Amino acid sequence: MYYLVVDLEMTGPKPGYHDIIEIGAVLLNEEWHKISTFGSLIYPQDAETMTTSAEAIHGISIDDLEDAPMLGEVLDDFEIWIRKSLRRDDFANLSDVMVCGQGILHDLNFLQYAYEEENKQWPFSKKVLDLISISYFGFTVLSNNGVSVPKTHGLNAVAGYFGLSRSETEHDAVEDAVLTAACFQKFHELFLKLKIA
Repeated sequence: MYYLVVDLEMTGPKPGYHDIIEIGAVLLNEEWHKISTFGSLIYPQDAETMTTSAEAIHGISIDDLEDAPMLGEVLDDFEIWIRKSLRRDDFANLSDVMVCGQGILHDLNFLQYAYEEENKQWPFSKKVLDLISISYFGFTVLSNNGVSVPKTHGLNAVAGYFGLSRSETEHDAVEDAVLTAACFQKFHELFLKLKIA
């Protein structure tokens, strides 16, 4: 299994109404080692849907997106990047690539909707992995063994536990995907050492 850690920035919170405006992703191998990274801005299908609250979070304005490619082009580039990184031909199945992320269901809903909107078949595994779930169970086990852990499961809290942090204060899809991937790697290392009696 390969792991595709994805982070998206959108014009607002509702798939089908709001649009993806940035995608960041990290592709990792079976041992959670980074293969490569992808990032692109995306011009929204409907620029009018950009909310001020979303812009306040990610700091991306419509002006920033003026020269960005459209969704269909970015999804094509996204798949080409994955296939090239895995050294596969254009028609190879990607069902052994698991989509992962922090609160991944929200981003997954947007990404699957984008594939449908562009009349593209979903190429990835139906299995998903969420850092919130992993951190919930991982921190519960650690806490039960007397280890001090964060009380929340947001990306900053999980990353901070492992001594990791963003370099920027604003959300950036590529940086957040890289940080999320690093947290998955740390949990993988931790779980390999953990013994439960």
